[in-house]
Amino acid sequence: MDLLQLLNDLLFDYTLRTVALGAAAVGIVSGALGSFAVLRRQSLLGDAISHAALPGIVLAFLLTRSKEPIVLMLGAIAAGLTGTLLLIRIVGSTRIKYDSALGFILSVFFGLGLMLLTFVQRLPDASQAGLDKFLFGQAATLLQRDVVTMLVLGSIVFVLVAIFWKEFKLLTFDPEYASSQGFPVRGLDILLTTLLVVAIVIGLQAVGVVLMSAMVIAPAAAARQWTDRLGVMVTLAAVFGALSGVSGAVVSSYVPRLSTGPTIVLIICTIVLFSLLFAPNRGLLWAWGRRQRNRRQLRQESVLIDLYTLASQHDDFSHPHSAGVLQAMNVQQTDVTRCLRNLAARELVRPADDGWYLTLEGVEEARRLLRASDSSGSSRLSETAQEEYQL
Repeated sequence: MDLLQLLNDLLFDYTLRTVALGAAAVGIVSGALGSFAVLRRQSLLGDAISHAALPGIVLAFLLTRSKEPIVLMLGAIAAGLTGTLLLIRIVGSTRIKYDSALGFILSVFFGLGLMLLTFVQRLPDASQAGLDKFLFGQAATLLQRDVVTMLVLGSIVFVLVAIFWKEFKLLTFDPEYASSQGFPVRGLDILLTTLLVVAIVIGLQAVGVVLMSAMVIAPAAAARQWTDRLGVMVTLAAVFGALSGVSGAVVSSYVPRLSTGPTIVLIICTIVLFSLLFAPNRGLLWAWGRRQRNRRQLRQESVLIDLYTLASQHDDFSHPHSAGVLQAMNVQQTDVTRCLRNLAARELVRPADDGWYLTLEGVEEARRLLRASDSSGSSRLSETAQEEYQL
């Protein structure tokens, strides 16, 4: 299958287009709102909200006998908010820890939802058919009206985030300062949590109660590896969520009997793994490379200072010394010859017939390192090498 055929299917195939748009909407909204949850260390809150939404969906159907997306979503939002407010109440008025209360809310609401779902499925009529798709998601059943509902709710969420951007930013990073400045921290907290509830509810039909928490956490976790700015992180999380949603829809459409929801989650987890490994500054491979560079720098500085120490015993700093003597002085068992070659490439030392000697630049660099070590109270380490040595 070539790219043109894929684009043609995305644009003109009703089922694939609908599923891809719905999955993209889920990824964008959940990724953006999940950024605030991750930064506020409330990652598991998304899991609790998604599970707590299940009884709301079933109760909304029992009260209205309607399976209209907006009706079921309103029921899910009401149940998710109830669970979240109850969680806040338990943590604020009792000695129960946050994680314990979170587990309690998740299990109780999810158990209630399963019980109600079992009851509904035993009703004599067939109108209740399809409610169980909210457990694991069934993106292939999305209709155009479902996607429209997702887009409308998602647009409302983004408008509110844009309006309260500064307040949410302050609440995320320094709630104590926000409270001291007179901001309604409790109200902002409830509003932000409500938006997170809406973001989660949007994706329940496509991804399901069980896997929805991954769509909240994973895009934000991946985006966090690439930036230290909130605006960039929210944007990247939305992009990663949309990319995983569309990719999951495309892959599942061309592979028989492959569920869309789990495929989306696997793709976003792949993006997280890639980010953890290759993201600049925070990636594991990047950090490994930085540690290797710092170790090489530390070894070279050690050899340079040893050569300076030997040279200072003579009237002429250009007096050569053998690599064997420097190797004997080195307590770190460094490959001194390799270090000398690297120092020579930097024009700090030069080879002679019977050894190595310092250049003028090498003398100045050695003196700078010694002054830096004396002023910091450390033993002949540069600042970057000190950090690496402590690690």
